[in-house]
Amino acid sequence: MSDSQIGMSNVLFVLLDGAEDHPNPLLDGKKPYEVADMPFLKSKACHKYTTTGRGYTHLFLNEFFTGHPPEMSRAAIEAMGVGLLDIKDPKRTAYRLSPAEIHNNTIHWSYHAEEFKERLIASVDRNLCILKEYDPQIRYFIGGRAILTMESDYVPELPGPPVDAPLVRIPGKLGEFLKAVWTDMDGITDYPWGCGKFGKQYEIVPSINNMTVISNSPTALGVCASLGCDFKHVENVEDRFPEAKEALKHGDVFLHIDEVDEYSHQKDPFKKKEILERTDRLMSEYFSDVDNIIYFVDHGTSCVTGEHILMNVPLWTTIDLKKPEDEVLPLNTLVETLLANKR
Repeated sequence: MSDSQIGMSNVLFVLLDGAEDHPNPLLDGKKPYEVADMPFLKSKACHKYTTTGRGYTHLFLNEFFTGHPPEMSRAAIEAMGVGLLDIKDPKRTAYRLSPAEIHNNTIHWSYHAEEFKERLIASVDRNLCILKEYDPQIRYFIGGRAILTMESDYVPELPGPPVDAPLVRIPGKLGEFLKAVWTDMDGITDYPWGCGKFGKQYEIVPSINNMTVISNSPTALGVCASLGCDFKHVENVEDRFPEAKEALKHGDVFLHIDEVDEYSHQKDPFKKKEILERTDRLMSEYFSDVDNIIYFVDHGTSCVTGEHILMNVPLWTTIDLKKPEDEVLPLNTLVETLLANKR
């Protein structure tokens, strides 16, 4: 049997991250995905279902692919996705760092960090020596965000984005490091949240076949790394599609379109509409002959407020479950149900 014949039975999972939304006055009261021109999705993945969203991507993905919520921190998951934690020796503590402007004792999370990210990264690198006794290691990703790991048992409870929050002042060297950065940057820093160590991970749904994840996000990469899956960091969205096409010859593929969520946080419904349409064109170009496609959404992200929305979310697929569209399918058995009915 050829690679192409094998690939025909494999499954392509496509995450349109944060695609759900609020009705938007700039779009005549409609949501971006309702007005986006997506002929491939609508004709190919013509079976629409609904499941329950989760507040963050890592919460949804873990339950989607294992049937269980995660029992480890987001930072630890993401540290695996950038190679700073090894599942065989996961002793270090991980800290997710996100750009934020600190003023009036409030953390204002920034989703427009492109204008200052180079200065922010330089300041973080310059001040990292404050943490040298903990052997700090750091990896940067989208918009100046970073994962920091240290030989430390300090796991603070801190507020996370996207909702602005009262400033929690952090004691010790970590607090000194953060203050040094925001002094350098006139109130801007990379603020930690989602901190913790590696925890228990459940087995992936058994019917998933040799899955590879293609993403630019350490969240998706880390969830799949913790499940023992292959993963490839691919920064540009256009470059993810040929990588996914090649990987689909050898097993199931999880293709992550993180930009949908990113533009939502920027409160830009037109960019969100455009990335959905671009994704549709690329799907048509690369995957018109694929039998088993599952588009899914992890949560809503509002282009009106810039915040996540906890809500039921849509799923579009080529797989006919013969269930009504308004029936909310349980998230923890959804993949198992879909794969039992694939072509």
